[in-house]
Amino acid sequence: MKSYVPHTENERQEMLKAIGVNSVDELYLDVPFSLLLKQRLNLCEGMSELEIRKHFQELAKKNNTSLKIFRGAGAYNHYIPSAVLELSMRSEFYTAYTPYQAEMSQGMLQAIFEYQTFICSLTGQNVSNASVYDGATAAAEAMSMMTSATRKKKLLLSEGLHPETISTVKTYAHAIGTEVVIVPLNAQGTTDIEKIKANADGFCGLIAQCPNFFGVIEDMQALSDTVHELKGLFTAYVNPISLGLLKRPADYGADIAIGDGQPLGIPMSFGGPYFGFMACTTKLIRNLPGRIAGQTEDKDGNRAFVLTLQAREQHIRREKASSNICSNQMLCAISASIYMAQMGKHGIKEVATQSIQKAHYLADGLTQIKGFKLRYASPYFHEFVIDSDYDSEKLNNALKAKGFMGGLPLNRVLEGDKGMLWCVTELNSRQDIDELLLAVEAAVKEGLV
Repeated sequence: MKSYVPHTENERQEMLKAIGVNSVDELYLDVPFSLLLKQRLNLCEGMSELEIRKHFQELAKKNNTSLKIFRGAGAYNHYIPSAVLELSMRSEFYTAYTPYQAEMSQGMLQAIFEYQTFICSLTGQNVSNASVYDGATAAAEAMSMMTSATRKKKLLLSEGLHPETISTVKTYAHAIGTEVVIVPLNAQGTTDIEKIKANADGFCGLIAQCPNFFGVIEDMQALSDTVHELKGLFTAYVNPISLGLLKRPADYGADIAIGDGQPLGIPMSFGGPYFGFMACTTKLIRNLPGRIAGQTEDKDGNRAFVLTLQAREQHIRREKASSNICSNQMLCAISASIYMAQMGKHGIKEVATQSIQKAHYLADGLTQIKGFKLRYASPYFHEFVIDSDYDSEKLNNALKAKGFMGGLPLNRVLEGDKGMLWCVTELNSRQDIDELLLAVEAAVKEGLV
């Protein structure tokens, strides 16, 4: 980027001299020459503000935002009350970070405290942090918690976790020298308990997802009991909306509860920003990473809020820290607080109920079409896998022409998997589903797939 940084050549030379090198290229001596970019970046000439605005408006026109969405796989199309955007965009909240100066940030700290309270109520756990970057980061941080608390460097991951979550955890594990073992799913699409037992020697615990990536509702009680009998810790990765109907992590004894908070009033936004929530038992509170807002009193006895239980290793003795995460997606967490306050437990239960009922209605309709079958007979929430005799990419192209975003072709994330992962939320009306089924039938009859 040296050609695009607005400094004069003399200024650059002064900066290089101050750090003891002769050229910018010397800063990259440790990078293999084969990996270096050997040409100028393909950037156009500078534009005025008016030209830039027009350019981005033209790019935006290429996005088709009118499709009726039947896809999830980690980003879910839920209704967001208007109050969420209206309140979260107030200047008092409009920041991505948690504050450092408590005396200047009482409102924000109280908002974080309320967020933590919501997450504890939702998961049943004793304590929550102020959130992390996303669900995958939460899983990686949970791994660090588990290895730190048990002093064991072997982690079991259910194959039912989102593939991107597995990839993220493996990346973190490589850096801290933790062995990762993937526990396969059985024929019912749930985590194989016998394989957990076979790989439990020297393990710190298991991370499993419910509903899992394929939409199947795992027997989290059985997983939790098994892991604890084997002297490990159990982390539950959950969809927060599903907790309107399913057992909370604390109810089946999970030590740590994590997940992606996107379903809680965060727009899909082409993939982010989202936020990851983390909650745990009191026993593990000292292992919980990131920031925690606590309630106390000032010198006059008034209620006050502060950042509390911060491990100094996160800031000062970083090489000894179990986690170095010192920031989060606070604006997203505040939005989730407003969403949860607006919806309440009855509202979230209604969203969950509509989602599961409509998903089963779509699945029943698809399996009535020749060549389509449900992969797993196990109970599922609002996602499910359909196997078919047809090309999933061609089917999606045909559906897109009719105004629908179809299910996710699983071969995009799992090599060789020809299934499609479908998702339904409360925003998909019965009419939408019926029209989608007609479009699928038409694509099959017309030979478009």
